[in-house]
Order: sequence, then structure tokens, then C-alpha cells
Amino acid sequence: MMESRWAYMIHLLSWAVPFIVLQLAVLVHHFRSRTGAVLWAVLPPALVVGTYLAVADHLAIRVGIWNFGEGKHLGVYVAGVPLEEILFFLLTSVMVSLGLTLFTVLLSRREARVP
Repeated sequence: MMESRWAYMIHLLSWAVPFIVLQLAVLVHHFRSRTGAVLWAVLPPALVVGTYLAVADHLAIRVGIWNFGEGKHLGVYVAGVPLEEILFFLLTSVMVSLGLTLFTVLLSRREARVP
């Protein structure tokens, strides 16, 4: 299966989704009733950054800086960029944004305990 056109998608989802689910669980546990507001503050910037990176990838592919081997992805392209590559940029941007949010929670808890 890893030598199929599903290889990129399977690898991407197998490491990204569990990590995002864990981050969301911790976020919901900490923010409880404010979870929606926190996600509304965190996710749009992540999506903007992910989109920016996908556009940069499009430009790099277009000028021939790199390309993607055939047969390792689904073959679905958005503006010349494989769907899996776009999802990679979006998911990693979400993970970074959620991670930074949770890191600030950790810092605020630590600062609250320091006399």
C-alpha cells in the first residue's frame, strides 16, 4: 500500500491527525467554555499561513525548482500542487498554531506558580 498513489496521504494523515486530536483534547480540557473562541482566534492565521506556503509551493513547481514523482500521490492537483501537499501545509500550520497556544498555557501556569 505504501508504494501506491495513496502513500503520501496515508503517511500524512497517520502522523498529523492523531497529534491534532491530542492537541484539541488538551485545548478543550484547558479552555472548556472558551474553546470555540480560542479556535476562532488560532485557526484562521494557521489557514492563512498554510495557504501562503501552498502558493509558494505552486510557484516553486511552476519554475521547476522541484516536482513530485508520479504514482506516490492521488493525482489531484489544485493550481498545479498535489492535494496532499496542500493538506500538509494546512495541517502543519494548524499543529504549530495549536502548539503555540498550548505552550502559552503552559507558560502562564508556570508564571502563576512562581512567587
